[in-house]
Amino acid sequence: MAENGEEKLLAMARHIAKTLGHNNNNMADDILQIFSNFDGRFSRENLSGKVPDSDPRPCAVLDHSLKSLDRRISHYVSSDHPIWADSADSAAFLDAVDDLVAVVSEWSPLASDKSVGACLSRAEDMLQHAMFRLEDEFRSLMERGGESFDVTRPESESTHNNVPFDSDEEDEDAEEEDQHIPVALPVTDYDIVIDALPSGTINDLHEIAKRMVAGGFGKECSHVYSSCRREFLEESFSRLGLQKLSIEEVHKMPWQELEDEIERWIKASNVALRILFPSERRLCDRVFFGFSSAADLSFMEVCRGSAIQLLNFADAVAIGSRSPERLFKILDVFETLRDLIPEFESMFSDHYSVLLRNEAITIWKRLGEAIRGIFMELENLIRRDPAKAAVPGGGLHPITRYVMNYLRAACRSRISLEQVFEEYPKLDDRVASTSSLSVQMDWIMELLESNLETKSKIYKNTSLSYVFLMNNGRYIVQKAKDSELGALLGDDWIRKHTAKVRQYNVQYQRSSWNKVLGVLKLDSSNGSIGPNGEARTMKEKIKLFNAQFDDICKVQCSWFVFDEQLREEIRLSLEKTLLPAYGNFIAKFHSVPELGKYADKYIKYRMEDIEAKLNDLFQGSSGSNGSRK
Repeated sequence: MAENGEEKLLAMARHIAKTLGHNNNNMADDILQIFSNFDGRFSRENLSGKVPDSDPRPCAVLDHSLKSLDRRISHYVSSDHPIWADSADSAAFLDAVDDLVAVVSEWSPLASDKSVGACLSRAEDMLQHAMFRLEDEFRSLMERGGESFDVTRPESESTHNNVPFDSDEEDEDAEEEDQHIPVALPVTDYDIVIDALPSGTINDLHEIAKRMVAGGFGKECSHVYSSCRREFLEESFSRLGLQKLSIEEVHKMPWQELEDEIERWIKASNVALRILFPSERRLCDRVFFGFSSAADLSFMEVCRGSAIQLLNFADAVAIGSRSPERLFKILDVFETLRDLIPEFESMFSDHYSVLLRNEAITIWKRLGEAIRGIFMELENLIRRDPAKAAVPGGGLHPITRYVMNYLRAACRSRISLEQVFEEYPKLDDRVASTSSLSVQMDWIMELLESNLETKSKIYKNTSLSYVFLMNNGRYIVQKAKDSELGALLGDDWIRKHTAKVRQYNVQYQRSSWNKVLGVLKLDSSNGSIGPNGEARTMKEKIKLFNAQFDDICKVQCSWFVFDEQLREEIRLSLEKTLLPAYGNFIAKFHSVPELGKYADKYIKYRMEDIEAKLNDLFQGSSGSNGSRK
């Protein structure tokens, strides 16, 4: 009974097809299509082969199908109204495109048949027109989606953390054509994702993309997509304040302006790699879901220009001037790019964009080379600093102040500098645990000390040269202590240079006060020369002491020791040596009978007077002592 029922059903279908074939060929095509889609038993071959008046050509069924599809598709292709304005129209159009793609795929193996080939040519032409219309609809959806979707809407209205960016006030007179572009503006919280298009629009775009890829128009779809999204990114970069600058423009830019531009670059880079690019990657993956190659291509075309803009600026900074004052901003660029390398590796890992990832790593290493080059320039600056005019009063030399403050500031980025110098060749055979950065710092300190030794020789007064070395040596030790610089140089280095300052103090005292102490030295043979001879010798000694002491104090009160503790150490050391010798001499002077009652006539300074005069040493003057900062 089932077989009889099937035969009756087929017979009825043939009768309907035959009747429609006599009266309305177009309707016959439609009914054949319906039967074919409904059940495989009602294929075109089963039905049309038994319709007496059917066309005997091999492409007859294909021709009937194309005529039907042409009516269904041409209506939408030629329409002046957006197809996706009505969900029923969009669904019907997509169904027709699916059928057309299926027909082309089904009949392509028979393309060698001349008649079938001619029909397929018509089908390809229809498919191309359908794809062109889909392309237009795709573009329109992206533009209208961006126009209607507010990326700054409150977080509670979004399931994807669409947090508003803190924006600069927009120009009220901005041109209308710019208003449809949703723009991401600066933020400090990078843990957000932007849905730049509504979810419904994304679904519609995905449905179109699916058909365009199936129809062989995947690249065209990617191109339309990327051109629209590129505009969003470019405008976002503009709102972030980042200019499109050539390498030449960066190199010609005044340093102050370049510093400001680097700050903007740092903010823009973080926003781009942590918010904008991940959001674009997410959008690409949703629109081209199931078509990873198309998604990768689209993402690369969207982000390539903006990524290159960021990398070109960093590269221009890396290959620019290596003047020492640029170190800190270049370190900022180095650290920013280093911290973003994981984002580059994550975002640009496919074969379309891997070159961008590799370029980011190359430029980051180039920035490291620039930092090493800056330290070489610092070495040259120290070597070339001329030993011409002596610093008045033996105070701090500007090169000491500059280098020590520079190194202290640089060592705040110790981790980054160690990373930069980890492959730097060591300058000597120190222990293996010594880092290349510590070797570099030690080498710079040696250059500075050598330079200061040369400068100390400018002073004609040997004692003043030791005061100069004391001042600068003490400053160096103080700046190194309790800082990352001191940690790099090591405790042994600190102890060694503290001892060196003490040795300078000893050499100062010897050169300044040995003659005075020699005058005060009591000769045990004085008694043998007779009373008159002893009195005469003592009078000559006290006169000589007074003159020498006066001269030393007059000169050295204009000298300057910047550090109060060092000044006190020198004073106490002098008191410890000079006062006992002077006290013994005065006591002996009073003991000489011929001099005792006239002692006040010859003794100019009491013990407290000596102390007071020593306290006045090394006070300097405000215009000649330099700063200790």
